[in-house]
Amino acid sequence: MRSPGQRQRGYTLLEVLVASVIMATAIVGLLSNLSTSLTNASRLTDYDRARLMAKRTMDELMVNRQLPKGPVLEGAWDPGIAGIEGGWRARISPFERAPNAGIGQMGLDRYEIEVWWMSAGQRRSFALDGYKASVLTQRDMEMGFPAP
Repeated sequence: MRSPGQRQRGYTLLEVLVASVIMATAIVGLLSNLSTSLTNASRLTDYDRARLMAKRTMDELMVNRQLPKGPVLEGAWDPGIAGIEGGWRARISPFERAPNAGIGQMGLDRYEIEVWWMSAGQRRSFALDGYKASVLTQRDMEMGFPAP
């Protein structure tokens, strides 16, 4: 039993409401951060896949000796293999040759590749450059192969 001078211990309704509002605000903030983190992780995963596919495509282009220099080459990746919807555009061009170099001597070709992919409904892209030594041909000389 309680004597007339003692108060009952416990929380008032106002204190419970204030505590609930503070807790709800904290939970909403945490869930928002979690959502942002998951979105960033997904975007970075897509970028990583695009980077790997770009490197693979660049390697395939540099190994193929039959590709023409000058025209734009294009392709799309199989989403089942790449894991993303995307593709590439590339151009191979003569880059540099030694002074007075002629047909049959060494030159340097530039491989420019732009890759694109869809991420969160937006088209994203980046470009890569690669360089490879090659033997000068008549076509290289006709294209105005730049001299140093």
